[in-house]
Amino acid sequence: MEYVKFGNTGMDVSRICLGMMSFGKPGKENGVFPWAKDYEEGKAIFKKAIDLGINYFDTANVYQMGTSEKITGRYIKDFGLNRDEIVVATKVNFEMRPGRPNGGGLSRKNIMAEIDHSLERLGLDYVDVYQIHRLDPHTPMEEIMEALHDVVKSGKARYIGASTIFAWQLERLQQIAEQHGWTKFASLQPQYNLIYREEEREILPLCADREMAVVPWSPLAGGRCAHPWGTVTERNKMDDVSPMVWDATNDVDKVVVDNLEKIAREHGRTMAQESLAWMLSKPYITAPIVGTTSVQHVEEAVAALDIKLDEDEIEALEAPYVPHVKTGAY
Repeated sequence: MEYVKFGNTGMDVSRICLGMMSFGKPGKENGVFPWAKDYEEGKAIFKKAIDLGINYFDTANVYQMGTSEKITGRYIKDFGLNRDEIVVATKVNFEMRPGRPNGGGLSRKNIMAEIDHSLERLGLDYVDVYQIHRLDPHTPMEEIMEALHDVVKSGKARYIGASTIFAWQLERLQQIAEQHGWTKFASLQPQYNLIYREEEREILPLCADREMAVVPWSPLAGGRCAHPWGTVTERNKMDDVSPMVWDATNDVDKVVVDNLEKIAREHGRTMAQESLAWMLSKPYITAPIVGTTSVQHVEEAVAALDIKLDEDEIEALEAPYVPHVKTGAY
């Protein structure tokens, strides 16, 4: 395993982050990821991750309505992981009490409540990275940044991060923090993969300039960059989220995926390895967040660290891409 600094901080993270969205109480009645693995089903996956040196685990309060955090905490305890050596990240914003007053968002009230709820579910005294899952347009930016700063100063989080957001919003939030002497974002978690590269235009250069960690979500586009186009898996048979994210661009994305399949086959690699090797070739990438539903997925992801692509191969993988509309900032 390779370890790198988490942006402009002194914290070490593995170059592969295990996405804990894949873990939680299964079933549509329990959240929007019904294919999630329960504690027993996911145990071998998590063990393989730590055996291969992964020390960075990313979850969120809303993943299967808190059960992902609960399972993450149980694994940390049951496998006897050294808390000082691992990195645990979680998120806040999306509704945990849908339709109820103060059921979600980034108000000071909700941030302060949800960090406590997350820590209780995780069974931890603090998280290493506390991230806004999206920007809340209904709460003043000053209120958001001061509340996050107070979470850090209370000792309940070591760093803060942002997920999908517009570049101007991220820079404005950073400027607000600087002006008040508050904690700034140490990381960005954007969508980034071979079929969605819009963040290369503005926000990734901004992160590089700010020396922020970049930890992309869906580096394999929900499996689209891991299988030949049209492959049916147990996950995509019940996944209602991925179609909302990617189906609108199927025509142009299929060309990219077909090209990826061809290049991976020529080099004797899996599509997942080829996709992750491409991402890891980018100097601004800290650690892709890899969602897994099998031990093999973890092994493939870690194996990608040993693959070094030359410039011609990178250009060939990127050649079919066409511009997309930036999505998901709210």
